[in-house]
Amino acid sequence: MTMEMARSFHHFDELHPWIDRQHLLECTSAVAETADVMTFTFRSDKPAWFRYLPGQFVTLELPVGEEPVFRTYTLSSSPSRPLSVAVTAKAQQGSIGTRWMFDNLKPGMVLKALGPLGDFSFVRHPGDKYLFVSAGSGITPMMSMTRWMADCAPATDVTFISCARQPEDLLFKSELEILARQMPRLNLGFLVEGHEARHGWHGLRGRIDATKLPLLAPDFLERTVFCCGPEPFMRAVREMLEGTGFDMARYHQESFQPAAAPAAEELAIRAGPAAGAGADAARVTFTMSGKEVSAVPGQTILQTARANGVRIGAACEGGICGTCRVLKIAGEVEMNHNGGILDDEVDEGYILACCSRPVGDVQIEA
Repeated sequence: MTMEMARSFHHFDELHPWIDRQHLLECTSAVAETADVMTFTFRSDKPAWFRYLPGQFVTLELPVGEEPVFRTYTLSSSPSRPLSVAVTAKAQQGSIGTRWMFDNLKPGMVLKALGPLGDFSFVRHPGDKYLFVSAGSGITPMMSMTRWMADCAPATDVTFISCARQPEDLLFKSELEILARQMPRLNLGFLVEGHEARHGWHGLRGRIDATKLPLLAPDFLERTVFCCGPEPFMRAVREMLEGTGFDMARYHQESFQPAAAPAAEELAIRAGPAAGAGADAARVTFTMSGKEVSAVPGQTILQTARANGVRIGAACEGGICGTCRVLKIAGEVEMNHNGGILDDEVDEGYILACCSRPVGDVQIEA
């Protein structure tokens, strides 16, 4: 053990939880999983441990250009091993943030991060037995949950279905096969759309459908389902389950699709009759930017900021990821979020700019 390693050693009870407003993430490794998928592992830049639910996500601030970009990634690591976290990311065609990570993120570099956050976890949606269905890098929350179960609840009943285009695109296949030897009730199913002779593939082929699902999970109607993957994949799984009479209250999916901007008619309804002709518009003061502006009735704090040249970072814009969290210094807002902010943060005065609309004059730290 080197002297540097000895200095970095701490007993767990000497550490405090990692807090995104106080700590940075330091990259410790970057590992290629496939040609277009990498796993990046991080520790805290100060001695700390990570507290999160299996399946939650973080949002990374990436210094891509003059203005950083924010990208949200599910943690593929398990909180049962709390001294580091990992994200497994796929570089899609035309990707900006993830491509920057592939080309530039190396051990020793530090990043700002928000989170962990998210509701996509068996802890929030428990069941007697589970069905995990994923495609591509959508496997990451399933790996986080399964890794936790292997460490802490190895008797959990899980059917794990992983779908990919080609056999070499099946992420974590070898690790899952090892975990299945540790978890007697972990049943694996792999499905690929196509293969070549060199792959030596003898498993199921094609896309998941109402014929293949009962082969992979005969008792799927009795299971709590977690689904993650590209939006068309999740839509197909959801429609397939609905067609079988599955109880959709036990269906859960992860998605970071941006929320569509509301139409003018909807904004008028949200604003109410008080926003009619002659009504005084709410004043929004952005204290750090030194700007006091009029808010268009019904628009969010984020929309108002953008319209007036005030920068507030945002990623999902659906109240999910927490990237646009800002401090409300004074005034009231109507906030309708989707789990992207914690109750204690709301108590401290924080809001999500993407889903908060001013109710009268407000002051925002931005």
